Amino acid sequence: MDDFFLGCSLFLGGLIMLSLYRGIFGPTVLDRMIGVNAIGTKTTVLLIFIGLLYHRLDMFVDIALAYALLNFIAVLAAARYFQKRKGLYERLY
Repeated sequence: MDDFFLGCSLFLGGLIMLSLYRGIFGPTVLDRMIGVNAIGTKTTVLLIFIGLLYHRLDMFVDIALAYALLNFIAVLAAARYFQKRKGLYERLY
């Protein structure tokens, strides 16, 4: 079963790299924010897989929940900032 979780973790790492591309090269601020939010969500799931691999799920669930909450608050703060600045849909180049 550990091999299955390791394979899922590696696949999820590849998906994180695709989201990282959108986070870096997104044409608008909104695309970049969605890319970064997707990375945070996938990292939360990756923390759960790591907990399953180390057989310490109880500890890693707490860490994953704290990370998910910080990710959610950071995205809300960034969205609020760019909404006030009126630059949410503008291209950056």
